[in-house]
Amino acid sequence: MAEHRTMQRGALLDAARSLLSEGGTEALTFPALAERTGLARSSVYEYFRSRAAVVEELCAVDFPVWAAEVEAAMGRAQTPEGKVEAYVRRQLELVGDRRHRAVVAISASELDAGAREKIRAAHGGLIAMIVEALGELGQDRPRLTAMLLQGIVDAAVRRIELGAAEEPDAIAEAAVAMVLRGVRG
Repeated sequence: MAEHRTMQRGALLDAARSLLSEGGTEALTFPALAERTGLARSSVYEYFRSRAAVVEELCAVDFPVWAAEVEAAMGRAQTPEGKVEAYVRRQLELVGDRRHRAVVAISASELDAGAREKIRAAHGGLIAMIVEALGELGQDRPRLTAMLLQGIVDAAVRRIELGAAEEPDAIAEAAVAMVLRGVRG
């Protein structure tokens, strides 16, 4: 029975990812989750008490996977500058990934304080990875620099998501160039 519940929960999370990446947070409703999974709406409530609970669980499941991919890319880099570049590039490469699209949709949405705190903590882990490399590059305020650098990444993500006039590669190149020029001082 427990295995069946785990499968149902997984199916609900997968449906939530699809709904978020297709239509943003407005698309994530319990009727839509029920329809996607073939469960009764009342059954959806047995797994999650609210949309915020679905979002919290998605963040708990997906964000670490996504962060691990960024961390792995940074780990393959030989220099602090290479780590910074990998940090930017890997995040932008993941834009098309459904897990990432769901996390981006979530980050932008109205959530309760608990869910926001979990997202902040997960983002904090991502930021911590880059702070070290920035310190090695001689940044005297590596944490502030990391936050501003992430702002450039977030802007590039939104630009790619919008299907802007530029190709995603051109957006990535511009973001990397801007970040590297900035962190070199």
